[in-house]
Amino acid sequence: MDEFSFINSIKQNSYKQPSLVKGIGDDAAVFRSEKDIVTAVDTFVEGIHFSRETMSPFQTGYRALAANISDLAAMGAMPAFYLVSVVIPKTWTLKEVEEIFSGMKELARYDHMDLIGGDTVSGSELSISITVIGLVEKGMARFRHTAQPGDHVFVTGTLGDARAGLHILTDKTSSYINSSYFVKRHQMPSPRSTFAVSLAGIDRITLNDVSDGIGNEANEIAESSDVTITLYDENIPVSDDFQQFPPSFQQEWKYFGGEDFELLGTVAEENWDALARIANDTGTQLTKIGFVSEAEKEPSVYVIIDNRKTRLDKNGYTHLK
Repeated sequence: MDEFSFINSIKQNSYKQPSLVKGIGDDAAVFRSEKDIVTAVDTFVEGIHFSRETMSPFQTGYRALAANISDLAAMGAMPAFYLVSVVIPKTWTLKEVEEIFSGMKELARYDHMDLIGGDTVSGSELSISITVIGLVEKGMARFRHTAQPGDHVFVTGTLGDARAGLHILTDKTSSYINSSYFVKRHQMPSPRSTFAVSLAGIDRITLNDVSDGIGNEANEIAESSDVTITLYDENIPVSDDFQQFPPSFQQEWKYFGGEDFELLGTVAEENWDALARIANDTGTQLTKIGFVSEAEKEPSVYVIIDNRKTRLDKNGYTHLK
């Protein structure tokens, strides 16, 4: 199969977004919008971000797009379009690459996203680069720099599940309770786009997606907003069966495991009840885990464990380590 035949095999026969003027078929796609446009791009490399040992091609595509949709959710944007460029080595068949696109398509249909372009080239290792485009009402994009003293700190869902799932997949010597749940949280996460878009009625809310662990994400908010964030360890939400793992793993994974693609955020006291109602209406688990205060000498994050306050520094995954 040549490049053009491959493109024809993955392109959509119809499109969901009414703002799309022209999708795949010309030199570039065209869409128009009266809303603010939000865009993000991520690149995933075999052996670094995914492995055939722990994920099928379908799951690889699903998870890669989920990571990008989570970035849009953190901005409060409705997912609309995505573009995919793939470097394909000889060790991967076109059938397997088609399965990667099938995984993306499966997730995209939930958010009514359209595939509108990309590129394919040959190379030495499989690499997937995804650009996503989202739409948000004018002036309503969410940023990390808007947290203020007095805000509540919250997180959606449970933390550490994805890292636990990876551990289960790579540990061949033990058996675990509810292993399928943890494995699915690693292989096919569910970004919080519906919840994020539903927050449009709240004037000020700060969001960050949990891709590198809340230790990293909380520090990013603190630094951008010039505040101090304090978390209560006993309030950090974890799954019921998370307790089966060694305590040291639990502590590491819930703060720095990453790739849960939940949302960490801050909201004013007067908007907490509205936030809780939105969470209930969208079926989103919501937990209050801390508070925001004035920065001391510098922006910082602390965690209170057994009445002892400890500095929580950035310690999660960084791409250039």
